[in-house]
Amino acid sequence: MKPWIALLVSLGIFSSAYAQYPSKPITFVIPFAAGGDSDLSGRNVAQHAQKYLNNQPIISVNRVGASGTIAAAAVRAAPADGHTLLVARIATHAIMPALESKLSYKWNEFTMLSLIELNPFICFVKADAPWKNTAELIASTRAYPGKLNFSTSGVGTSQNMSVQYLMTLAGLTKDHAVGIHYRSGGEVTTAVLGGQVHFACNNAPTVIPQIKAGALRGMFVMPARLAEIPEVPSAREAGFPDMEKIVGWTALMGPPGLPKEVVERWVDVFARLAKDSDWQTGNARIGGVAAIRSPAETEKFVREQYELYDRLVGALGIRQ
Repeated sequence: MKPWIALLVSLGIFSSAYAQYPSKPITFVIPFAAGGDSDLSGRNVAQHAQKYLNNQPIISVNRVGASGTIAAAAVRAAPADGHTLLVARIATHAIMPALESKLSYKWNEFTMLSLIELNPFICFVKADAPWKNTAELIASTRAYPGKLNFSTSGVGTSQNMSVQYLMTLAGLTKDHAVGIHYRSGGEVTTAVLGGQVHFACNNAPTVIPQIKAGALRGMFVMPARLAEIPEVPSAREAGFPDMEKIVGWTALMGPPGLPKEVVERWVDVFARLAKDSDWQTGNARIGGVAAIRSPAETEKFVREQYELYDRLVGALGIRQ
């Protein structure tokens, strides 16, 4: 044991369990397919966190299905030793727990370690669409109920729920626009580009290049304007400030009852990552906005996200 660790142990500040964790490779269970936001974010953390964890490898495993709930349920049931952790997303801990009344877990049945990053969201149309701003799009949706459609990657996804929330805020019903479901977030954007649907809301990374290329027109961005597309107004500027709550996000969680020493170790790791230029560069490259927070702050954020979608699901009458 290094002298400084021995001193901390003797003073009761640094327990032996803390010093020994992790004692074997850590598994990050990623609830969505390779190349998605959770996959890229989780692997970026795994790559750079290893050097702060006794150089133990972190193995990322994609366990897909049921909008991420299969992976979440597996981690919920894993041993509470800190060697199996979940790269959680908005679907696993806000939308699906609100949508599925018989889900095998609750959003708060996990040990929160840290929020990792936020993913700005953009609502958009094709560049040659007749709507120049959000007010015109909403007016057409109101005037021609059921005639306009939007692309999503499934009922229980942020792409679907973001549009449903927008229509609710505008005083419209869920039937004023028709959701067309695709297999991935990439296809959500492609459907607008190809003219198969009229509009969509999606994570910023797939949308920004197309706006910059002049192929798409941004209606508004959440939660605030982006330097890459400064001409696109924020949700607040477009007249829908409550849409600022609609953002993608990634967090790291463990099974319930993780030892205090393990939680403290990850608090330390994330404090180091916050100052790690390599992690920051990698996060920016994949379109994430760094948002590291304490376990308590993370739980508060996830709770607010769950409550937002729980209210929306109830108002829409779509709880399953």
